[in-house]
Amino acid sequence: MRGTTGCHTTGDDATGQDATGQDATADDVIGDGDLPTRMLVFGVARHDGSIAAADVFAVAEACRRAPEQVRSCLRRLVAEGLFERDGVGQRAVYRPTDDGLRALAGFGARALRAHAQDAEGSRWDGRWHLVGFAVPESRRTARDALRDHLGRLGGAAVHNGLYVSPQPWDKDVLATAGDLGVADHVTLAVTDELVVGGEREPRALAARLWPLAELARRYQDFVDRWSPVLPRLESMQRAREPLPDSAFLPGALAMGLAYRACFEADPLLPAELLPQPWPGREARELLVTSRRLALRIRAGSGRPPLFATFDDLVDALPAVVPPGTAGDPRTDRRARGGQE
Repeated sequence: MRGTTGCHTTGDDATGQDATGQDATADDVIGDGDLPTRMLVFGVARHDGSIAAADVFAVAEACRRAPEQVRSCLRRLVAEGLFERDGVGQRAVYRPTDDGLRALAGFGARALRAHAQDAEGSRWDGRWHLVGFAVPESRRTARDALRDHLGRLGGAAVHNGLYVSPQPWDKDVLATAGDLGVADHVTLAVTDELVVGGEREPRALAARLWPLAELARRYQDFVDRWSPVLPRLESMQRAREPLPDSAFLPGALAMGLAYRACFEADPLLPAELLPQPWPGREARELLVTSRRLALRIRAGSGRPPLFATFDDLVDALPAVVPPGTAGDPRTDRRARGGQE
């Protein structure tokens, strides 16, 4: 079946090619190597975190995933203690445990934070938050878990056992250290003067501590690849051409996967520490705008079964203000001479 690199279309697009100019098929964007079944399963979660097997298998069929792949994923989620099964077969409902709820909530919380930073143009207070730890080798598992958690919070390693973030993460770090039983081995500090290898300028420090150039490249690749989606969707809207779920579901999943591959590596640093213009903001605007437009022209009734919780987030977001234009908080502050 012919497809496009656009996330929600089927058949040839306006060019018949992907963003690189090469012929593209649907399998290019949602092939087995690119589409973890777990993201599909998590994407079908309802607002209470439960997952109806019937919903999962219906979406999987639209996305050309084998039923056994779905069954295997569901079994793993139960084995990992993230869900408990109630019922059998396609009538089963998988209900999240506390760990499962945390896993489901993690992405949503980060997404809200990212969009809030974009919308508000929030300003950094200039303070660096440091976490030092010296956990004994006998507690190696807990030490590794703490290190992984600091990474998920967007922290960067200054050197072994010392991490830094521009975000106020103290309560989160202490709670996690307490849960792991290593709070006695953790030290916190806050400073407005950080020097690493002789470098003290904040933006240069950020570039040294986080792989921002690589992350910017990945976000820009996402934007370049998926930007053709919007003209195609706009064309369908003008022609009153409905978008069937057979195209909407696999396309939405492919675009979501591509975005998440960038987003999960993003420390969500304040704008003052990022190269400008930052393509992460453009990528989020593209994702939200395309989702809103696709929902307006979707043929199916009601909310789609995939990424319903993301749609709630999209509904709560203000209209997108293109960066650098009137209404962009950072532009408005510059116009006022930096005065609030």
